[in-house]
Amino acid sequence: MSYMKKTLFLLPFIAFVMLMAGSVVEYFTAQSQNDNIIIRWKTSDETGVQKFILERSVNQLNEFTKLAEINPKGNNSTYEYIDASAFKQTDNIYAYRLQVVTTTGSFYVGPITVLHKVSSVKRTWGSIKAMFR
Repeated sequence: MSYMKKTLFLLPFIAFVMLMAGSVVEYFTAQSQNDNIIIRWKTSDETGVQKFILERSVNQLNEFTKLAEINPKGNNSTYEYIDASAFKQTDNIYAYRLQVVTTTGSFYVGPITVLHKVSSVKRTWGSIKAMFR
C-alpha cells in the first residue's frame, strides 16, 4: 500500500478519535500545589463512558502506571484528583494522561506534563512521618 493510500486510510480514524476526545473531555490540566499535584478535567458528553483511568509517568520515561479509576458522574461534570504521592519524590517532571473507557473502546487524552519541586525539608519531614504510619 502506498504512503498516500495509508494516509488516506488513517485520516478518518484519526479524525474520529480526535472528535471523540473533544466531545467527552473539554479540558485536562495538572498543577503543582504545595506538596501535591492537582489534576482536573471537565467533561461535556459522557454518553457511553464507563470509566476514566488516570495514569502517571515520571521524568518522561513513557512508562505510565495507573493512579486511579474514576466512575463517570454524568454530562458536564468536573473531576479533581490529588496526587499526594508526588511529594515523596525529588524534583521531577510528571506526565499524566487520561484513558477514557467507553462501550465501544477506549482512547487517551494527554499526556500533560508538570514540573513538581519539593523542598528538601518537606521531603525529609514526609519521610519521617511515613516511618511511623
